[in-house]
This record gives sequence, C-alpha cells and structure tokens, in this order.
Amino acid sequence: MKKVAVIMGSDSDLPIVEKGINVLKEYGIPFEVHVYSAHRTPKETSDFVNNAKTNGFGVIIAAAGMAAHLAGAVAANTVLPVIGIPISCKNTGGMDALLATVQMPSGIPVATVAIDGAANAALLAVQILALEDGDLYEKLLKAREKGAEKVLLKNKEVEEKFNN
Repeated sequence: MKKVAVIMGSDSDLPIVEKGINVLKEYGIPFEVHVYSAHRTPKETSDFVNNAKTNGFGVIIAAAGMAAHLAGAVAANTVLPVIGIPISCKNTGGMDALLATVQMPSGIPVATVAIDGAANAALLAVQILALEDGDLYEKLLKAREKGAEKVLLKNKEVEEKFNN
C-alpha cells in the first residue's frame, strides 16, 4: 500500500493535524509526518516532494495557516494528489489560509478541505488509495453504513419524541 505524507508548515498545526493522523491509523494507512515550511525550508520541502513517489507515497496532505502557501508549493513539485488543510488563526479565523489553499492556478490543483478539516483530508487520502485497494474500499463502505445507522437511530429517537 502507498503511504500518505502529512506535512505541516509549523508544529503549532499539530493539534489539528492529529485528527487526520488518527483517521489514517484507524484505516491502517502507512504515513509519515513532517514539519516543512514553504517559506523557511523551501529546499527541504522541494526535496521531500520531488522524491515522494520514489519513496512510496501516493498522496500528500499539506496543512498550513495564514499565508498557507505550503499546499501550493507542494503541488507545484509533484503530480501526486495533494490535499490542502487550511489552518485557522486568531486574526482571520482561517479565511486567509482557505483562500490561499483553494485559489490555485490552472494546471496545479490542490484538493482543499474545510478550515481545520484534517479528518476529511485523511478520509479523502484513504479514498484515493482505495481506488487500487479493494479491502480499503470495503472499509470505507462499512464506515459509511455505520454513519447512516447512527443518523437513522437518532432520527427514530426524535420521531418517537415529537411525532405522536
């Protein structure tokens, strides 16, 4: 199975990113976690990304706040799927990071999840890997079924309480 690279621009992003790491663990996805900055360590970021496919990665998740150029810098250096997580901040709530992550030029796509949406970023990475892994695909289907069952149970409780 291909690995997922999880890169964050700062270790201050870790509390958010860990939600995605936990999803990868839940699905048994091999991963590596790194702190690389598009601005402070551009050479190391580029070196890692340029070698990602050779090193067994199939998807890269890039999390950054504020200027949030990390996902774009990563995507500029690979054709592997890149998923951006815009990280919230006190000043703007993460809108700056969201716009910086989602507004990529034509030809350099970054799939972008919600602000602080690390769990969905990891799930999207799992879905991408599941294209070539039937067992992983089945795990995702079962998780969706469980989610539907929970909602229907809550619906039943609400209906019984209010719909006489």
